[in-house]
Amino acid sequence: MSKPTSLFVIFFSLFVMSEAVFEDQVGKFDWRQQYVGKTLFAHFDSHSQSSKKLFLATDKNIFASFNSRTGELFWRHVDKAGPEGTIDILLLHGQDALMVVGGGRLLRSWDTNMGGLNWEAVLDTGSFQAACFVAMQDTVKHVAVLKKAAISLHYLTNGHQKWVENLPDSDTVQYQAVYSGGEEEVYVLGVVPNSHLTIIAYSLEDGEIIKSVEAPWLSSVESSCVVVGHGVLMCVDTATLALYALPIQAEEAPQFNQILLQSLDLEVSPGFQPVLVSSQPHPARSPISEFFLQLGPDHHVLLQLNADGYTIAPLRDFQPAFLVSFSTTGEKTVAAVMTPKNETACAINLFSADSGRRLLDTTVIFPLDLNGGKPFKLYVHAFLKKDDSVGYRVLVQTQDHALTFIQQPGRVVWTREEALADVVTMEMVDLPLTGTQAELEGEFGKKADGLFPMVLKRLSSQVILLQAWLAHLWKLFYEARKPHGQVKNEVTIETLSRDEFNLQKMMVMVTASGKVRRGEVVRLDGICCLLTSLFGIDSKSGSILWKHYLENVQPNAVFKLIVQRTTAHFPHPPQCTLLIKDKDTGLASLHVFNPIFGRKSHIAPPALPRPILQSLLLPVIDQDYAKVLLLVDDQYKVTAFPSTKNVLQQLQEMASSIFFYLIRSDQGNLSGFRLRKDLSTERIWEVVLPTEVQKIVAVNGKRPNEHVHSQGRVMGDRSVLYKYLNPNLLAVVTESTDAHPERAFVGVFLVDGVTGRIIHEAVQRKARGPVHFVHSENWVVYEYWNTKSRRNEFSVLELFEGTELYNSTVFSSLDRPHLPQVLQQTYIFPSPITTMEATLTEKGITSRHLLVGLPSGAILSLPKMFLDPRRPEVVTEHSREENLIPYAPEMPIRTEWFINYNQTVARVKGIYTAPSGLESTCLVVAYGLDIYQTRVYPSKQFDVLKDDYDYVLISSVLFALFFATMISKRLAQVKLLNRAWR
Repeated sequence: MSKPTSLFVIFFSLFVMSEAVFEDQVGKFDWRQQYVGKTLFAHFDSHSQSSKKLFLATDKNIFASFNSRTGELFWRHVDKAGPEGTIDILLLHGQDALMVVGGGRLLRSWDTNMGGLNWEAVLDTGSFQAACFVAMQDTVKHVAVLKKAAISLHYLTNGHQKWVENLPDSDTVQYQAVYSGGEEEVYVLGVVPNSHLTIIAYSLEDGEIIKSVEAPWLSSVESSCVVVGHGVLMCVDTATLALYALPIQAEEAPQFNQILLQSLDLEVSPGFQPVLVSSQPHPARSPISEFFLQLGPDHHVLLQLNADGYTIAPLRDFQPAFLVSFSTTGEKTVAAVMTPKNETACAINLFSADSGRRLLDTTVIFPLDLNGGKPFKLYVHAFLKKDDSVGYRVLVQTQDHALTFIQQPGRVVWTREEALADVVTMEMVDLPLTGTQAELEGEFGKKADGLFPMVLKRLSSQVILLQAWLAHLWKLFYEARKPHGQVKNEVTIETLSRDEFNLQKMMVMVTASGKVRRGEVVRLDGICCLLTSLFGIDSKSGSILWKHYLENVQPNAVFKLIVQRTTAHFPHPPQCTLLIKDKDTGLASLHVFNPIFGRKSHIAPPALPRPILQSLLLPVIDQDYAKVLLLVDDQYKVTAFPSTKNVLQQLQEMASSIFFYLIRSDQGNLSGFRLRKDLSTERIWEVVLPTEVQKIVAVNGKRPNEHVHSQGRVMGDRSVLYKYLNPNLLAVVTESTDAHPERAFVGVFLVDGVTGRIIHEAVQRKARGPVHFVHSENWVVYEYWNTKSRRNEFSVLELFEGTELYNSTVFSSLDRPHLPQVLQQTYIFPSPITTMEATLTEKGITSRHLLVGLPSGAILSLPKMFLDPRRPEVVTEHSREENLIPYAPEMPIRTEWFINYNQTVARVKGIYTAPSGLESTCLVVAYGLDIYQTRVYPSKQFDVLKDDYDYVLISSVLFALFFATMISKRLAQVKLLNRAWR
């Protein structure tokens, strides 16, 4: 590229695209909410009694510190996604937090004050099993890490390995637990299922001792055994309904002592696996002699191991009891029990662990219904008050991953909806009209008795509007008199109403998280389930206005959220339908609800006994203005919802114009179908791609709510190049199945969804995915990885009909004799991307921008003009006339294009765009580990006055001109009158 051309590009970019966020605009039209995901390990900072820190490790490979008084993040560390960053265990001692990461790959130590990394050590290969602190002379100096075939000891100060020993018979023995107990030995516990238990004692300096104990009833140490007291292994067996006690540190050959539950007057609930819960108050000390035995879903018993180490005494029976936990303050250990009181409240009781005596009883207003799921885990921090009484702080995790912090005396301090770290799909719904707006809407669509009633109706509406306006002025005046910090603008469902420019909407989000760790089972009614919730969030403030918890959703389910009726059809309430489909069986169910209030609709959805292959929303509406959802099963039969007589009649009349497609990616098959008048289906075309060569990875059509303002582009010679605007066009992306980088390729097929005609085919050789693409108007933009040049590339396809328009009124796929002209260009992009979406406005007048999510957490607003395939290599007079940017292979990334400035969105996986009432403004929501909402202005705010607009000056000038006009008019009249008298 020549020097003048480069200067022209730089000058044009600076002149046209300069835009930034000013300091006073930060947080004014945008907000960000940070999440951490499902809690796996939680610890309170017990180093100081007044400490506010709470430490969490989650399934999102995140280690974070929270402010326990507000629920806000102090700091957060996001590790690699996937198995490489999995947090296997979190141990806390003083100001050091120790973690094993990546299935036993790394051992890390964190400073809990600042969140900085103290040291990191690489561990030997092998799958991780367990880890524990090891004490010497009542001081914690080491940490032991147990792998499948070896155990290693590391210094706590620097992570250096002191020694490593291979475990004997690791091929047959399953080593699952490691125990120190404040002694100068480390004990490794392994089991041969239904045969015997192996105990290996390692000295901190050298040597090993091996013991073998017969245990034909034992299948797993990890899930059915705990260590209590001074090194006593306590196990429970469901078959014999007995407890087994074994002293680990016995020098002679130890034997299990059987204690029948019947002898303790204990009964296990039918079909329930008993669970043991113990506590280790300090890493340098042995566990306490008390432990919990869970006999049923809501039944716990506090037991105590006597001094002889072989007999057990029941201390207290808790039924019903949701959750139990131990906590230690000083030399005192307490047992916390959470029990239900009624549908809206529960009680948190503290008991002395050594006697079972009640210490504290408080009632908590905690929702126990299925809107958030039942409590799932309980983390307790007990502390001594000034009067030597025991106080508590409690963190409760429910089945939908929500965290609720409760402080004595039962006060809910804050709640964090961590399910929002797993948003799978979302929609934005317009808010309902206000009462005055609804009153005006009531004048239309109803038959009036005559002219006089219509006049009365209009006058009454105007009076209501006047009253509302006066009430609004009084509210502004009243709030202006208050101090600055006392004005509250909290958003509730009752105060929700549509604003003047429809900038505030209801965000309906669907969340799902089915990741289950080893030894953890999430069940509802005996069925393994996916944790799924629906959220209604105010787009202006980010406040969660409602939440609904869905039961019995299969772990491999997929979701599709459909808006069947908006708020535009007053007085009918809006209606959304969530389609939940099992990936394996294909069986589906419908959940119909009101997106504004979250209430389940009274409309009964149809039963779907057969697997669903496709769902499509038709422009057919019933008598209540709800769009018809058409569901196609595996026998190609259709089910309409709603299926009233009027709807079925409309479907029969429109059957010849209803087409849909089905994809079978495993077979490389793309088929097109047509609806018949008897509501059966007919296959009309089929495209088969050989699966041994390539596989279908994505198929995407155009967005149904997208509007195209301009039908063509005016070129430099004043001629018009008309766009190929096919509403039935499908973009099919394929990848090669050959793993060799030289033979890898990415293919893009543009297929007409009505006729099956392949409009265009593009192949990028020596390329592989993942492919991210956007299909909008007459263009397709896709991004891939070039294996030869080892770089990310953007490619753009743009379709035109030519300089003559074939049909300017109606587009028909059945009447298209000529293929469109296809222009294509490719660009180098300096960063990988995670997702991509195009902006969307109400009329389509505003320029298009591509919103690109980067792995760094930035959201890039890339103007579509930089991805124009008509960018010339040589600048001509015509290209200057069209304002075409000269072609340059490198795509720039300017920091001013980051719409979220420093508010990064960790692991962004989706971007949603919605139009507003202002043509210049597009609403954007980026979701991933965090949620970020903002507004973008691709063509700047051409329809909005600026914030610094001088209203006083303009008003003064207008008033001055008005009075000057009146005075001049009067003077002119006097002058004419005097002239007439002469």
